[in-house]
Amino acid sequence: MHLTVGTAFTITIFTSTVSVMTHHKNKLVDFSVVKTFGIFVVIGVLLGTVFASAMKTKILVLFFSVVVYFFGAYLMLAQEKIKKIKPNPSLFPRVIFGVISGFISAPMGITGAMMNVPILRYLGYPISKCIGSAAAIGFFISFTGSIGFIISGFYFDVNLPFSVGFVNIPAFILFVPITSFMARIGANTVYKMDKMKAQRLFGVFLYTVGTIFIYRYFNI
Repeated sequence: MHLTVGTAFTITIFTSTVSVMTHHKNKLVDFSVVKTFGIFVVIGVLLGTVFASAMKTKILVLFFSVVVYFFGAYLMLAQEKIKKIKPNPSLFPRVIFGVISGFISAPMGITGAMMNVPILRYLGYPISKCIGSAAAIGFFISFTGSIGFIISGFYFDVNLPFSVGFVNIPAFILFVPITSFMARIGANTVYKMDKMKAQRLFGVFLYTVGTIFIYRYFNI
């Protein structure tokens, strides 16, 4: 599990970079969101990495699944009211949601898009900006998580074949070209498609992910 998570974070450093560049080209990244929300997500990742390096994650997997189902339902039911959208400037919900998102993302090895997209949507941002901004935040999540799992691997003195800390080099080399290529396609697709359709499809995706994690929970 630790090797999987650490490797996934390292791979997504490059995947999220390609995604952010493509979203930024299409003017779908709000860097003010990254500054006012992303910093709290990174703090959560740091805390979650420490937690994940020493703890079993079965209960967290169940909790994560429930949260994903909740956010999936929100995206499928929420309506886009362009004239009424006003991003919530309050600091408190950004701190709470940011830290929780980062903390949960760390043990799961995800860049947080499946949580940060619906969170940003809840805070009042249009779905297109939510996806692009979540990708930018995802870069910092993956970078922080990768460094954390490399360091923790050395700290626990692990000796895994073809690995640096908790990062597997062959898997990294194999997946980076594939995921980077598909990230560009995915980002361009979101830009071109109907935004409400993208929101609904993302909700369906979250339900699918939640179901997979529930299955893993009962097989851990």
